[in-house]
Amino acid sequence: MNYNTFDFLKKISYERTGGTKKELNCANQIIEEVKKRGIVPTMEGFLVDTPLVEVAKFEVLEPEYKEYVVTGYGMSGSTPKDGITADFKYIEDGSDINLLDVEGKIVLINGGMGYDLYKKLVDKKVAGFVSMFGTIYDDPSNTDLEERKLRERHYSNGKIPGVTMRILDAHKLVLTNPTKVRLTLIEQELQSESHNVIATIEGSDKKNEVIAFTAHYDSVRFSTGAYDNGTGSTTILELFNYFMDHKPSRTLKFIWCGSEEMGLLGSKAYVKAHEAELKDYVLNINVDMTGVVLGYDIACCTTENSGVEIINALGKEVGFAIRAKQGVYSSDSTPFADKCVPAISFARISPMGGARIHSRLDVIDFLDEDNYYKTCEFIEAFATKMANSVILPIPKTMPDNMKKELDKYLGRNKEN
Repeated sequence: MNYNTFDFLKKISYERTGGTKKELNCANQIIEEVKKRGIVPTMEGFLVDTPLVEVAKFEVLEPEYKEYVVTGYGMSGSTPKDGITADFKYIEDGSDINLLDVEGKIVLINGGMGYDLYKKLVDKKVAGFVSMFGTIYDDPSNTDLEERKLRERHYSNGKIPGVTMRILDAHKLVLTNPTKVRLTLIEQELQSESHNVIATIEGSDKKNEVIAFTAHYDSVRFSTGAYDNGTGSTTILELFNYFMDHKPSRTLKFIWCGSEEMGLLGSKAYVKAHEAELKDYVLNINVDMTGVVLGYDIACCTTENSGVEIINALGKEVGFAIRAKQGVYSSDSTPFADKCVPAISFARISPMGGARIHSRLDVIDFLDEDNYYKTCEFIEAFATKMANSVILPIPKTMPDNMKKELDKYLGRNKEN
């Protein structure tokens, strides 16, 4: 199997963040590739938050003035034009001890803003927050300061203006023991349209049973997204071409999801729009990152354990090294699994220190065509079994342990 989709990967390796013209351009490129096979895909739009930050500023006023470079946290609201002046506190990871006496203060947190911590800060009536990004060893001349934004699950609790600074600056900030600081954030909270692209290959004798193939085609700011997730998008394009030449028993839906990087928004929009049809969906096969030179292949199965057993057995049968296990994967498989559609995410994971994602370092240079097609061929072998089996060997049930993990991932309980 080789439909030259690695060549197409080169064409879509550019920044294409959710809801932008470049993301739409990529969607249209995918549509044109699909149309070459005589199928006209559909494109379904949905709205995404696209804040426009006009001013983002963080200043230490006492004991000695200093201004730090920051980016604004989108969807976190705006301060007055002259900013918010308040006492400062470093609250680390937000333990109960660190959250004593934070009302009305501007706080510094480790890393990005988690959902649970944000709710605590709202409850504690914090005036503003500063998050950290990067590593302490970053060279600002060749690394980008991430532009973050709150998601609906955050701001449904209320809004606290926030900014992000480099972790090295946070290190310097804490060492100066600041007492009084000022945070200024002015933004417009806008929405734009993102899109899912859907192509259907109708099955022969089992056309009423549907297998959905998913991959997100958006990237993050500053990233060409070649690895994450240009490779997944082209992998399911490879599978689409294969099944156009090898007609399946079951109906296959190929869904290129927009705005995954903003919180799985494309797949969430798809399952919401097609919820009545999901009774016919028997399996979701998701692909998120393949082709990296240094790495290892995995399959994360939000299914009964039979999904794990089938993949591990197939790997041994065809001589393909893969680690399959039960779990919830943070990708477009999860909204399907949450609707009780068994879901499996395939990926080739880079080792620590290997190829990077979510930055300008995600480029095609660290990908390998041979590795890419090896993974494509294994997923094709698995998908062929699923598309043509007399009875689908993975039952359409969701085990209790996976339901609990989905609840935890989606923030529906407080279980640790």
